[in-house]
Amino acid sequence: MSRETDLEALMRASQSGDAEAHRALLQHLSVRLRSYFRNRLRRSGAGADDAEDLVQDTLLVLHTKRQTYDGSSPVLAWTYGIARYKLIDHLRLNARALRNVQIDDMDDLADVDRYEAVDTSRELHRALETLPRHFRLPIEYVKIEGLSIAEAAARIGMTDAAVKIGIHRGMKKLAALLSEARP
Repeated sequence: MSRETDLEALMRASQSGDAEAHRALLQHLSVRLRSYFRNRLRRSGAGADDAEDLVQDTLLVLHTKRQTYDGSSPVLAWTYGIARYKLIDHLRLNARALRNVQIDDMDDLADVDRYEAVDTSRELHRALETLPRHFRLPIEYVKIEGLSIAEAAARIGMTDAAVKIGIHRGMKKLAALLSEARP
């Protein structure tokens, strides 16, 4: 039995209510998640406390959402997908906190930049929402959330080639929509 096969069996048992299997699954995944977060946060200058917080947050999501796991992707891929979202949220919050630090005479300029960024972000999200699903989801998963082409394809139920085409055509359409919105 391979590691992934073991994890699949633990997940199925956990979904069926086996508390011991659930504990073993979370314990095994916590070791992998701890390493995952420490390696990625080391680059951003964050500490071990941040990594541990992210491990706990991810384990909580795994615990509460385990029934949504359908077996269409490996347990580790599903777990790392959730971990990636948690990491992105953490990094965004920290970046936002850094952006809100004001430097003496730069207050007005910082406010203008922030409002322009918010407006641009809103325009982008509005334009993205108008795209058909087969363009919107590949862009959201790959370009915004950072999934690989293969992970996005598995999540959406498309082929890798269809995801690539969706991104390419969707980005063209998005650029056209955004250029129309700008005066």
